[in-house]
Amino acid sequence: MKINLNRRSFLQKSAIVTSGVMMGAPAWSFSQKDAKDLFKISLAEWSINDLIFGDAIKLGWPKFAEMLKKDFASIEKKAPMKNIEFPAYARKLGINGVEYVNTCMFDKAKNQKYLKDLGKACEDEGVKSLLIMCDMEGLVGHPDKEGRQQTLENHKKWIDAAASLGCHSIRVNAGSEGSYEEQKKLAADGLNMLCEYGNKQNINILVENHGGYSSDGEWLVDVMKMTDHPRVGTLPDFGNFKISSEPEKWYDRYKGVRELMEFAKAVSAKSQRFNDNGEEIDTDYYKMIKIVLDSGYRGFIGIEYEGTQFDNKEGILVTKRLLEKSRDQYQG
Repeated sequence: MKINLNRRSFLQKSAIVTSGVMMGAPAWSFSQKDAKDLFKISLAEWSINDLIFGDAIKLGWPKFAEMLKKDFASIEKKAPMKNIEFPAYARKLGINGVEYVNTCMFDKAKNQKYLKDLGKACEDEGVKSLLIMCDMEGLVGHPDKEGRQQTLENHKKWIDAAASLGCHSIRVNAGSEGSYEEQKKLAADGLNMLCEYGNKQNINILVENHGGYSSDGEWLVDVMKMTDHPRVGTLPDFGNFKISSEPEKWYDRYKGVRELMEFAKAVSAKSQRFNDNGEEIDTDYYKMIKIVLDSGYRGFIGIEYEGTQFDNKEGILVTKRLLEKSRDQYQG
């Protein structure tokens, strides 16, 4: 049967389908001529972080973080691969969209020649720069106004760099301090500040479910509503729904992605462990892709392989094949 992909219509007309997604591949197909029209596949640079950072990544935090800040050039010099080679690496795997991580080019945000060269590398490979994932630049929801202002200042260079590269967004972390409700207000205020600057550069400010309260779907939805800015959005990650370690607490990943897709401007396909059939063990990709498509989303879905079962290349390709297989289920 054919199913309308409009989320509002879908929910109104077919509550049975919404609540009855099977664990295996769905039997229905969507009204599309070609499944490839539904979404394109991109590659998140964190999938190859050990290539970019080399042995330095083995230092663990906070030693690695300290080294990044003090002497990124020495890390880059010794590492097997450089950030500027990332577009070519993605293209060789049949992927034409890239999502950078700021720590993979930590000293280059203001280097206009470098950004121009990186843009040229993308152009030569026919690869599109999509976003920059930003870490280690302060708490967006810092409890002090001065702290939130400093976080804004720290991110401005990455917003500028994203604009230079032709990206649509940067991804930030909605870290904060205080109670559940207090952190909502603080994160929303910090995001609004970032969005105002992002507006000047035509760059969106996205929040990923990335630990703490940000991995609580209801909390992050409230933050989006409180921020209430056209530039703000989410980057739902299939796997990052661990709210706390002690005690260990997880938010339901399917519920979380469903909630966050209302505001999504990008999507991250986290993968770690696979069975012999090439299915991700922790996430039912068929179910998750169904949730993504029901929301009306038609952008890139980024591979973020974080496992140890395969090397970088094979882990990325196994995830790519699973995304393609999941997408092909909806071919009309």
